[in-house]
Amino acid sequence: MKETIPDNPPLGLLLRLVHQHWTQAVDNALDAAGFGDIRPPHANVFTFTPPEGIQVSELTKLAHVRKQTMTQAVEELEKLGYVERRPDPNDRRGRLVFLTERGRAVRPIASATGRKVDERWAELTSPEEMEMLRQALKLLFEKLRDDQPAGAVSTSRSDS
Repeated sequence: MKETIPDNPPLGLLLRLVHQHWTQAVDNALDAAGFGDIRPPHANVFTFTPPEGIQVSELTKLAHVRKQTMTQAVEELEKLGYVERRPDPNDRRGRLVFLTERGRAVRPIASATGRKVDERWAELTSPEEMEMLRQALKLLFEKLRDDQPAGAVSTSRSDS
């Protein structure tokens, strides 16, 4: 059964449906490679953890999620053997998150799958349309980021 969408769908719905398609493709590839225990909330840890390690507070900022959400993802991935936490040499109280060998093996699979999805979408539309979409979404994100805190929506109009 094909999914149907309303005639004039909210952008949020369209973004969610397209994101689900991308996420499902990555999940399927990771599952096929033996990484079926990774869930979508874990993706930010793999995306933003540099080789030199990173504090959870920095991961939170980069991923634009709550600290509780990131802490939970890191704890789950640590139990599964994808990350480890070590003392931060620059902060006696801090700890850095590092990808383990198992965690580093995830990145190329997820990246390659993401590229394949992008390429397929460009085939379904056109490379030019995909680039326009990418630039429009990037611009919208930057304006939203600079405008107000994440998730806050102003309902008042400024006529000045």
